[in-house]
Order: sequence, then structure tokens, then C-alpha cells
Amino acid sequence: MTIDPQQLTRLQSHGIHWQHEDLGLVRRGGAGPTDHKALDFHGQTAMIPVFNRPASGAHFSAKLDSSSQQVEVFEGGQLIAKTSVPMQPQFYNLCTAEGIPYSQIATLHSKDVLATTVLQECVRYRNRSTSCQFCAIEESLKLGKTIAHKRPEQLAEVAAAAVALDGVSQMIMTTGTPKTLDRGAAVLVESIKAVKARVNIPIQAQCEPPSEDIWLERLKDAGADALGMHLEAVSERVRNAIMPGKASVPLNRYMSAFAKAVSLFGAGNVSTYILAGLGDTEDEIITMSLNLIDMGVYPFVVPFVPVAGTPLADHPRPDPAMLDRIFCVLGPALANSNMQSEALKAGCAKCGACSSLKSYETALPNRQLEVVNA
Repeated sequence: MTIDPQQLTRLQSHGIHWQHEDLGLVRRGGAGPTDHKALDFHGQTAMIPVFNRPASGAHFSAKLDSSSQQVEVFEGGQLIAKTSVPMQPQFYNLCTAEGIPYSQIATLHSKDVLATTVLQECVRYRNRSTSCQFCAIEESLKLGKTIAHKRPEQLAEVAAAAVALDGVSQMIMTTGTPKTLDRGAAVLVESIKAVKARVNIPIQAQCEPPSEDIWLERLKDAGADALGMHLEAVSERVRNAIMPGKASVPLNRYMSAFAKAVSLFGAGNVSTYILAGLGDTEDEIITMSLNLIDMGVYPFVVPFVPVAGTPLADHPRPDPAMLDRIFCVLGPALANSNMQSEALKAGCAKCGACSSLKSYETALPNRQLEVVNA
């Protein structure tokens, strides 16, 4: 039984009506990717929305096949796939000496990616005139699921355990934006140094472009293997409407920071998140993405997933047909530029779980992905 890239795109755009909340790895609330369930397809793990409101009425549904302990996925009433579900990692069972659960310091994404938000607060978040309307970064903090500032030694301790116990293969460090002009790069530098001193794991750092390029050099010198600076929206129209505070960092600063970062980290190991469905047109996303590819930046285009508790909780889901057309252009362009996700050192694009773009990285975008059979 196979599932093709177009089906996967529809799954990630619409979500799945899920009937087994407690089965396997769950990601609910807080910073993204959130309200998702990881499903293992052969050779690739995909994060599928299951806990937000749109998913509850999705055309797709899933239920446990009790005889095989796999999940059956249905489109309408037709069985289209059987997949396995990554289980909770062993490091979640541990706590620090002061009693903080490891899962409040870093979480497992996909099946082998360790992720952490070093600063769980953002200078833009609490004022709706400046906050990104899709963001829920502080919600998990309010619910007691995490801590506000993960100290370097805590991150190193958890990373070492995740590698030893669960075979984690890469780490992603993102951060809320502080008031300082380094825009979070400083806390990432000290965190990366601590983890690299303890365990040899590829790390992607993620922050807004700092005001000075010297911080990009410091991230590289600290041991970062890759860098993500996320646009989210590509047009000034949508940036100003959806993320007014973040839009104060102009697009030309992103472009100059991208150019500097590519010179430090290499083509492909600099990436940006683009949320398709916020209001940018198909042509705007394609044009920006192709320009970024020409610069050596991987445009990780992801379907926007509405998150409960945000101003965009009831925002329409993206059109999967639009996403398919975008991916059919970008996938071959990435392949022709030798920037396929598998060749990258670390980061969201290498993981690829939040978007089906990875499965289009070929001159034959209609090729099929195998799934785990019963």
C-alpha cells in the first residue's frame, strides 16, 4: 500500500480526525509544531494536525488496527495507508537533580529530532499590536509544560540522555525574541557551546536576524551546524497584517543576513520557514522561494495550521492544491541546486516532518512514498 506526495500534502493541510488521543508521541499546545501527531511512513515521519478544531471535521480519519498495533488512515471511508506511530522517548522518564522533567527542557519532534525553545517568552507576544497572530509560544509555559529559560547545563544534560537512550540524531534550538538587539543569538551561543561540549550532535540554531552579522559568526564559532531565520510570510502586506512586531525587522535585513549566513554555513544549511495559507499568494511564495534557492537558502514551505488560543484559531486551512503546485516547482529547483533535505546537516528542512516538500525533491514529483504495511 502506498501514499503519494499529493495525499500527504492533503493530510498535512486538512489534518486527521484522531480517535486515540493517548497513543504514541503527542505534541499539544505551545510553540509549533503543535497539536500534531507523528506518523511514520517508510523512510519519513510526518507531523499531521489532529488536535486543532479544523482537524476534528477533517475528511481524513484514523483508527488503531488492534491486531497489528498500526494506525489505519482513511480518506473518506477508503483505507489509504497503514502507518506506525513513534512512541514516547525514554528520556521523558527522567528529571534533573532539581526535579525538572527532561520533557520540560526539550521535546522529541518527528522520531529522532530533539527540539527546545531556549527562551519560552517573547518581547512581542503579550501585546496583540506586536504579536505574531499565529503564535502560541507562551501557552505551554502558562500550562506548566515547560520552563521559561532552559539553562545551558540543562540542555546539555537532556541532549546527552536523548542521544544515549533514544538515538536522537539532531537538535533544533529556537527561542522567543528578547529585547536585546542580538534577538536571541546570545542565549543560543551559550546553549550550543554547552551541548557541544557534552555530546556530538548536529545543531540548528533559530532566531530572528540579529542587528549585526557578528552574531551569525558567533553562532558558527559556538558550534552551530545550521541556521534558521524564519520569514513566515513573504509579502509586506501579510507581514504587516499578521506579524506587525516581527515585520519591524525589514525584508532587506533578512536578505543580507541570509547572504552572510550562507557564506558561513554553506548552501542549504541556512533555511527559512514560510507558512503557506496566511495570505501570501501562490506566485509570491514561489517567487520568494526561488530567489532564496538562488541565494543558497532552503525555503521550507509549510502548510499553516491554526492553533487554539491564537487570533488565527479559526483561520481557513491552506488549499492543498496550491501547496502541491508550489511543491512541484520548488522540489525540482532544490534538487537541481543540490540542496535536498537529506544532505543538510541539521534543522527543520532536514527533518522534513512538518511539510511534504521533501517528497517533491525530484524531477518526478508524482513519485510515490511507501508506507509501512501491516
